[in-house]
This record gives sequence, structure tokens and C-alpha cells, in this order.
Amino acid sequence: MGRKNIIKSENAVSEVVDVVLILGIMLIAITVITVAGFPALQNMQESGHKENIRQSFIVLGENVNKVVFDHAPSQSIELKMYGGGIWVTGNSSIYVELETWNATNSKTEIQPIDIQLRELQNQYEDTTISYENTGVWAKYETGEAVMVREPQFINSDELLVIPFTLVTGVDGIAGEGLVRVIAEKDSVPQVYKYQNVSAVNITIQSPYYTAWEDYLNETLEMQIVDMDHMNSTVNASRSYAKNIDVYILQSSIEMTIE
Repeated sequence: MGRKNIIKSENAVSEVVDVVLILGIMLIAITVITVAGFPALQNMQESGHKENIRQSFIVLGENVNKVVFDHAPSQSIELKMYGGGIWVTGNSSIYVELETWNATNSKTEIQPIDIQLRELQNQYEDTTISYENTGVWAKYETGEAVMVREPQFINSDELLVIPFTLVTGVDGIAGEGLVRVIAEKDSVPQVYKYQNVSAVNITIQSPYYTAWEDYLNETLEMQIVDMDHMNSTVNASRSYAKNIDVYILQSSIEMTIE
């Protein structure tokens, strides 16, 4: 075949078209991976970080509670930071009213107990995870709050134990890398016993109040009396057919972050 025939050959045109099509497909594939693949990979990485933080706070809660219940004078927990922040913060609180029977004057009395709680909070992207009053809680961008680790209330037919755990401290750290949280008791935990309790009313103010609602209702079998969404507060109550004993465990834990 001569030079002129080669230039006019349909086979040569077909090969050029094939190369152009292949390059076009490759360009589209690269564009799709860039536009969709990288964000998906980033979302997977962020989800992994959030799960690691959640698991770390479960371990942290277990160890800090050893100090709360006077099983250890202090605990040191190592956490990994992924670019968010961790600090002692908040103004959460718990208020309890106990209806007790006074045999001396044959009348019922209301015993009020009120204490600030506060929290150790880790914030990463759109999620916060906190240790608050012996439990671990999470809140997401949607506003949904969930219980990650149950608070250490004890509930039975004849007994109710309610922890009052104040978290103190002013430390906070933001960034990446390993940090250490040291929990130390400020003083010896105090236990207060109330006998012949016929009714218990609990009010909790917390960013995680909707998760507290589930816990009070489902685990402590209390009736939800009021939900104050404006003030992030839940109020629950329970009356007992047979009087019970209630123990209030009051403790103060200082958190240091380094």
C-alpha cells in the first residue's frame, strides 16, 4: 500500500478514534474518583476517628468511675486527638427531691439535694462525646443525643443509689496527637442515706437531656413529667408502693489534661 493510501486508510482513523475514546473514559473516571471518591474516603476516615473517640471514652468512663466510687485515688487515661478539642466545661446539674416519712410527727417531708455536675467533653467535627455523672454521652450534628455508657445508678425494688459527680478543672487542649487525662478525687466521697422514701423526683439539666430521658424512663422506670427543650432539662418522677432506701453518693473529681 502506498503512502497516499495509508493516510486515507479507515483503519488508521479507527485507531485514532479508539485512543481518543480511551483517553476520554480515563478522564471521566479520574474526575469521578476525584469528585466522589476522595470525599467518601474522607468521610470514612472521620467516621473511624469518631468511633475511636467513642471507644476511648468508654474506657475513660470505666477508669474515672474507679475514682468516683473510691476504688482508686486517681486514674490516668491516654486519648488520641484527631484535630478537635477536649476540655472540662458545661453547667449541667442534677436536682433530686425525696419524699420521706417522718415517724416523729407522722408526716411526709421533702428532702431536696442539688449539685452542679459539668462534663469532660471531646469535640470533633460535628460530634461531641462527654463523660458526665458516671456515664458517657454523645451528641451529633442532628441534635440527637445518645447514651454511650450507662451512668452508675443502682436500682432495685428496695434500693436506689444516685451518684452526684462534680467534674472540676480548667484545662483544655486542641489539636492532634496523644493527650493524657488525669482524674483525681478532690475529697473522700460522701454517702448519704435516706430511709422510708415513698417517691423520688429527679431533674437533670444537660446537653444530653434527651438521652437522660431514655435512661430515667427505661432503666429507672420513672415517669417523664416534663421536657424543657429551651433549657435542656428533663424531669422524671416515681412513686413506690413500698418505701425504699435511697443512697446519694456525692463526689468531686478534678480533671487535668496534659
